[in-house]
Formats: sequence, structure tokens, C-alpha cells
Amino acid sequence: MNWNEFRETPHRRWNPLLREWILVSPHRTQRPWLGQVARRAAPQAVEYDPECYLCPGNARSQGLRNPAYKTTFVFDNDFPALLPDVPEGKCEKDGLIVARTERGICRVVCFSPRHDLTIPRMRPEEVRAVVDAWVEQYRELSALPWVRHVEIFENRGELMGASNPHPHCQIWANGEVPNLPAREQAAMSEYQQVQGNCLLCAYLRLELESGERIVCENEEFVALAPYWAVWPFETLVLSRRHFSSLAGLNEKEKNGLGDILQRLTIRYDNLFETAFPYSMGFHQQPTDQMEHPEWHFHAHYFPPLLRSATVQKFMVGYELLAGPQRDITAESAAARLRDMPETHYLDRLTRDFEDIAKGDVNQK
Repeated sequence: MNWNEFRETPHRRWNPLLREWILVSPHRTQRPWLGQVARRAAPQAVEYDPECYLCPGNARSQGLRNPAYKTTFVFDNDFPALLPDVPEGKCEKDGLIVARTERGICRVVCFSPRHDLTIPRMRPEEVRAVVDAWVEQYRELSALPWVRHVEIFENRGELMGASNPHPHCQIWANGEVPNLPAREQAAMSEYQQVQGNCLLCAYLRLELESGERIVCENEEFVALAPYWAVWPFETLVLSRRHFSSLAGLNEKEKNGLGDILQRLTIRYDNLFETAFPYSMGFHQQPTDQMEHPEWHFHAHYFPPLLRSATVQKFMVGYELLAGPQRDITAESAAARLRDMPETHYLDRLTRDFEDIAKGDVNQK
């Protein structure tokens, strides 16, 4: 069976980062959809919302008020999932009922004072300011002696649990390394010990040779649909140069990171002509003050929507009870994203309306 026939047949793909199999069923994309259908929401066009607790000058909980910030703004989460002053404690019964206390710090990063902007619609210098904030926060939190991992992540859209549309992300600094980064750590460490090189460097070389799953790229980063993708239109952003964390970015790479994230998210919005929901997060080395040459800096994008902006299907049934399964292949997802223009659809609509208005004036 050749490759073209193979990838159109039900098969399993191996995820070397999490060391698990993913069932791929490409033939199922032809089945009719009778599930939940949601209406598209109108684009948010309010630059300032007096009711938004993230807008400049507005009140937050417990009497706190935001400053009149002009660029990025970082503050400790008013309702944190982790607390920094938790005393050390544990619970264990017969090795079956086991618990440990967990220290942590939770922060919020507002990308912009404007309520209506997101990464795909910000100016490059504004996105660079966000990258600078990420780097600064990572350096500050990773320097704390008890912090072992810093997770920077963005939930975009109500579908992903972001009830506030103001552009922002969260940072959780943990006293221990969470499950998924720990699994990646084990996989990359073992690969380096056995193969003598970096897992993701080797994988990126294969993807660049093929080109089939590349979505977009610049001199510093590559965005691609990973071969083992589970989520519809899942992408992986990889640095071309091998380094382990945001702290390793040079000045050119800071611009390159902002550029690749913006070009990728513009494609997401253009694909379905909506503010495309996703969860994004950076994976980087443990912050245990040790060298981690096995780690390769990268970011994951997990968008939940399947075929259009209206079709809603979530991980249920087999995915929850047996294992990951997907219908859309990484190759077809990459092709659709790659073909999207890099001008945001709202900007194109604005120009079209302006051209129509000019035409009406000229005709008069």
C-alpha cells in the first residue's frame, strides 16, 4: 500500500512526545452531520467596555482597579487556582489515597488596552510587546527557587472557557512539573539518550523535507500540523534553532515568534471567518535551575471546531473511554490553513466596503 492509499485508510499514528497512539479515520469526513449547530457571533467592535474587568481604569474584584495602561498589563489573578504560601503537606493511605499540597502563582497578561483586539489583528510592534511580557514573566517566575514549571497559555473564545473577550492570557507557575510537560520531558530525554540528538529537531527536519504539513514559516519558526495531531486543525509551532525556553530567545527570534503566531492565527480566523476559538500554550524546560539540553521550545494550538464555524463536536465516547481519535488528517488540515490569505478577513471586508463607498461617491 502506497502512502496516498495508506493515509485514506483507518490507521494509527504514533505521538513521540506523549508516547501514545492516535486513531485516524479519514473516511468519516464524508458522513452527514446531524449534531449541534451554533450560530456565528457578530464580531466584537467595542474598543472599550465599561463593564469589562480587564479594560484600563476599570474595577476588578475586591476593590482593585486597573491602571490606565497603554500597552501590556500583568497582574496576579484575583481568583487564582494556585497559592504561593501553601504549607508543605501530604496524605497517603496504603499507596492508594495519595495527595500532596501544591504551591503556585497565577497571573493574567492583558495583550492590549483595546477590548476589541486579538493577536491576529494587532500591529507587529504590539505583538512584540506581548512577547516581551512573556519573556519577562518567564524570567521572573522561573527564578523563584521553589518554582519547577511555568505554563503560559491562552484560551480564546467562550467555547474554550474564556468568558471575557478582552485579549489576554494566563500564566501558572507550579511547584511541580504538570503531567503533559512531564511526559514530554521523559520522551525527549529518552530520545536524546538513545539517538544522541533532539527529538523535535529531528522531527522538524522530516517535516521540512516533506513540506506537506507545513502551514507557514519564517526564518526563526515553523508552524505545522503535527503528523500525530488529535484536535481538528491542531498545530505545532517549532523554533528552527534549538533552545529550551522563552529566556533563550534572541531579539530576532522575539520578532519571529510574534510574526509566526500572528500569521497562524490570521489563518485560523480566515478559515471560518470568525474569531476562531483555541487553547494555546508554550512548552518549555522545567525551571529547576538545571540544564535541559533535551528540551526544544515549542507551542501547541488546540482548536476544537471540526468542519466550519457552526459545527460543534467535542471529544466524547471513544476519545474519553479508549483513546484519541480524529477524522481530519494533519495533511488536509495543513493544506486548508496554508491556503488561507494572510490578510485578516475583517480587514478585507473593511476595504471592500470602502471601495464600494468610493464607487458610490464617484458615481455621484
